[in-house]
Amino acid sequence: MADEAIYPSRNPYLIGHDEEVRLFLSAYNSGALHHGWLITGDEGIGKATLAYKIARFLLAAETGKTYETLEVPVDGPVFAQVAQKSHPDFKVLERDFTETDKKKLIKAINQGEEVDDEMKQGLKRSAVIKVEDVRGVVEFLGKKSFNDNWRVVIVDSADDLNVSSANALLKILEEPPLKSILLLVSHNPGKLLPTIRSRCAKLALKPLQETEVASLLRRYKPSLKEAEVQGLAKIAAGSIGRALKYAENDALEMYENIKKICYGGAKWQATLPATKTAGICLPSWSAGLCATICPMRHIRASCTRLMRRR
Repeated sequence: MADEAIYPSRNPYLIGHDEEVRLFLSAYNSGALHHGWLITGDEGIGKATLAYKIARFLLAAETGKTYETLEVPVDGPVFAQVAQKSHPDFKVLERDFTETDKKKLIKAINQGEEVDDEMKQGLKRSAVIKVEDVRGVVEFLGKKSFNDNWRVVIVDSADDLNVSSANALLKILEEPPLKSILLLVSHNPGKLLPTIRSRCAKLALKPLQETEVASLLRRYKPSLKEAEVQGLAKIAAGSIGRALKYAENDALEMYENIKKICYGGAKWQATLPATKTAGICLPSWSAGLCATICPMRHIRASCTRLMRRR
């Protein structure tokens, strides 16, 4: 089985957040569903995946029926429409493409080329979500629902809002249209406007368990050896997104080399190629060593803990 490219919009797998799913379903089944939900937590733990899962559920749910799960058929029309962002009652608010790359995208569409997530991944986006993008959400929510059901907006991420766009979004949260719901994804909710936070129900996601990260790695990266799965899960600090990035850039090897340096010293360093020890200054045993040879924050923290135990 080949390794998968993982995009929240078309990823049906979510583990480790059962409590938050139950909380949302309880609100839905009680008929007291809040119009704004703030989904918070560390990067790469499933916030956007949960937001898309909720969106698919709301767009597929039958009015008046109670549910015990957010699952919708992967081969059903709603799943496909949300994955393609083509459902008439669904919108994603995110950083737009730069003007140059937007022209590339329009050209590709006009020429009949396939425009998928992989293609978009290589395009540059603006630094922030602009106020005109939020105005597009206002226009979207002002239209009648396709089937008199929910209209769903995912903001991914709310951290990308600037002052103007944040205030424009706040106005929507203050006066939400009927049967509309906004799902705000945030890695750093403390930086959001307090008034935005106060007008949203909260789903605070916790880091995944090491076993959960390992389970997802086996699914998404079946080419990995079991020792690599276990090693990556250990250094990923509860984030499957981080583990997948580490798998792509030899971070596990870097971490193992750091451990050997911490415990083996100069004798071991002499056996390594220069490219593996560039910047290492063994006489100065300090946490600064990790900052020199390892730009990855969580691996750096692991290295620091190792040196403190020496």
